[in-house]
Amino acid sequence: MKAAAFNYQKVHSIQEALALLADHGDNAKLIAGGQSLLPSLNMRLSNPEILIDLQGVAELKGITFEGNIVRIGAMTTHTEIQHSSIIEKQLPLLTEVVPHIAHRAIRNLGTWGGSCVLGDPAAEWPACALALDAVMVIAGPKGLRKVAAKDFFLDLYTTALQADELLIASEFTMTPGKRVHYFEELSRRHGDYAVTGLVCSLQLEQNKITQSRFVYFSVASVPLLAHGLQSVLQNQLIGDLSNPPLIAQAQQSVQAEIQTLSDLTNSAEMKKHLLGVLLERAMKKLAS
Repeated sequence: MKAAAFNYQKVHSIQEALALLADHGDNAKLIAGGQSLLPSLNMRLSNPEILIDLQGVAELKGITFEGNIVRIGAMTTHTEIQHSSIIEKQLPLLTEVVPHIAHRAIRNLGTWGGSCVLGDPAAEWPACALALDAVMVIAGPKGLRKVAAKDFFLDLYTTALQADELLIASEFTMTPGKRVHYFEELSRRHGDYAVTGLVCSLQLEQNKITQSRFVYFSVASVPLLAHGLQSVLQNQLIGDLSNPPLIAQAQQSVQAEIQTLSDLTNSAEMKKHLLGVLLERAMKKLAS
């Protein structure tokens, strides 16, 4: 199929984009890398009156590190994140995740902001944003506002972004102390959507866990943080994560808390089983 007819406008500033959103409301669509939107247009799942191209907005691009905050512009591509020395040093989890995102051609065009705004529950970046406690910076007619990642992803393909707003960046606060991470996703083939995935980030002090964030994705309508697991692992020595009784306790906590949903090819029961499988792998790897 081919997309229905629409108007097209390339903008060069955030204010220009916001003005068009105000004029056209729900009949406008923003295009970043286009890797999700263009197939949707071609299948006529989306039928906008006007397409607003953000490629010309320089202030939405790039990665900076000032003070203790890493800022990723919404129009930064997956490949740019992969090759950023700032990300490699400050947020190495993201560097590790990039090769798991689709295929190289898509990574060269797809953007951080496009993935986050889409709110696909099988996507890697929303889960990483939650695991790293990101803050989403949003521009709207009333100015800027900031929303924590835990409050940004609301439901299937639904975020806290309003129709007249634009995600301009995500910010990550760097804290003192040692941080370790783990990422794994299970998929049928490399580049396919994950059947189930796990992202985790641990903060350590003298090898004791002071903060743990385990986030599952592609198991429900949004990425899910395992809240109960934080109390199970609090003040545990990192080397003790491989102990079978602790693993069993952690698995029981996660499987009792996380409510999985089936998809076209995988049952909720299988996904619940995989919660425990990925958690055991993560804990053993982190302990080593």
